[in-house]
Amino acid sequence: MDTSIIDEGKLYWSIGEVAALFEVRPSLIRFWEKEFPMIKPHKNKKGDRLFTREDVKTFGLIYHLVKERGYTLQGARDTLREKPEGISTTADVVEVLKNIRTFLIDLKKAMPEGESEKS
Repeated sequence: MDTSIIDEGKLYWSIGEVAALFEVRPSLIRFWEKEFPMIKPHKNKKGDRLFTREDVKTFGLIYHLVKERGYTLQGARDTLREKPEGISTTADVVEVLKNIRTFLIDLKKAMPEGESEKS
């Protein structure tokens, strides 16, 4: 999950972009929208959902709780309602650690043969 898209200068993301960001189907995004009342997308004249930066960040927290930590939907809802700041910090740390891991794996692949065993 590459959350760098959240920081670009965009105001709204389509449901397809949000689904691609979290590598899930758009139907799951629609389902989570119904299950988590804090997500309130804007809708254009055609009725397409347009998600704000805050919506996308909330989806990131939901994804972290449900998909990565194994919470039930009710557990995720309760956690987001009671202590959202603790969850966002934990999710941020997990994301940073994943990025470091990816960087180290790429670095190891880039090393000439035999160099990685010398360490």
